[in-house]
Amino acid sequence: MPGTDRERRRSTFDEAAELYDRTRPGYPAALFEDLARLAGVGPGCRVLEVGPGTGQATVPLAERGCRIVAVELGEHLAAVARRRLARFPAVQVVTAAFEDWPLPAEPFDLVLAATAFHWIDPAVRVAKAADALRPGGALATIATHHIAGGDLAFFDEAQACYERWDPERPATSAGTPNPRPAARGCRPPPRSLPPVRSSTARAASAPRCSAATSGSGRTPPPATAGCCSPTPATAPSGPPPRPACSTASPP
Repeated sequence: MPGTDRERRRSTFDEAAELYDRTRPGYPAALFEDLARLAGVGPGCRVLEVGPGTGQATVPLAERGCRIVAVELGEHLAAVARRRLARFPAVQVVTAAFEDWPLPAEPFDLVLAATAFHWIDPAVRVAKAADALRPGGALATIATHHIAGGDLAFFDEAQACYERWDPERPATSAGTPNPRPAARGCRPPPRSLPPVRSSTARAASAPRCSAATSGSGRTPPPATAGCCSPTPATAPSGPPPRPACSTASPP
């Protein structure tokens, strides 16, 4: 994604911060259990969260006793996050672009980006995350991926639904204008939109994350281990449990 396009698009979330907070789904408890097992996340951990939005991952981490500095680009998103996190004195929400934010002298046990890492400048994000970590700290990124038929054919079939629910959206398929067929099984919209439920939203996409360890605060993380499968019936293969977080003073 070109830099100017990325910067423009990532700023649009801030235009509807309250709506974003009401409709953005959260993350399953199993994901945070994996973070605890793979990265030693727990009470007292010093966490740097990049792009927290309104706190979808920040609140669960704060509830687990983490000490968090959350760096959010959007002024309005940050304000909502501060309101949601006001009961956690060990959480600080900073309004800044991660690329420009000066790193504090005290390193972090974990750098986390929950569905946000792709919005950070690729020339900066990994190296700066590594610089923010203590030796042996971890970089964890969480992303969502379409499942159960989320290929191009699925989106072609779903195009009629997009046109019904959002008539201003241009009908396209892989960048090419699409014919406007009869509604292929798409039900007409109700008179009023129902509230978005997190459980329904998560059914369409499954969170996944990766955890990368850094042997030095000045060296980009060299190894990556997958985690957070949608159905964690068995533990995924990966590195052994990480040591407990450092006991440095709060941010």
